[in-house]
Amino acid sequence: MRWVYFPLHPDTPAGGLPLKDLFAGRGFDLEAMHARMKGLMDAEGLPYSRRTHTYNSRLAQELAKWADSQPGFESIHGALYRAYFVDGRNIGDPDILVDIAQSVGLHGTTAREVLVKRTFKDAVDADWEEARRRGITGVPSFIAGKYKVVGAQPYNVLADLLRAADLEAESRG
Repeated sequence: MRWVYFPLHPDTPAGGLPLKDLFAGRGFDLEAMHARMKGLMDAEGLPYSRRTHTYNSRLAQELAKWADSQPGFESIHGALYRAYFVDGRNIGDPDILVDIAQSVGLHGTTAREVLVKRTFKDAVDADWEEARRRGITGVPSFIAGKYKVVGAQPYNVLADLLRAADLEAESRG
């Protein structure tokens, strides 16, 4: 498995944006969206809370890209998920990101340096370009072989995706 980052709402301001403003005039039912996500997360035993804001995830992606390069720090993904989807924290705030990095055992001073110097900016830019090339339109997206599933999905949908890719690989020999 490989994480590829995607620019979901990249123009979100540093302080975040209320969800009601993000989706204003677009015909979205925020209550129904929350209920669907809550049901999916509950079915998988994952915590999920009602969020009121969206935050710019660019710096969080750069932090995660760095953490991906550090052996044993895959836990950053769960910590970022919890911060955003459970605790409603602003994952665009460097201080919050340093705190998250430290919570999984990453060195805080190095994490801050990565964020300030934007050390992984080019790597995330490359991910965004790859996502565009692959036609990714939302997160999460899962790609296996020539098959793709977009959005939060139940386990059986992801299992079917992997089975289809495995069958494709077997048929090629």
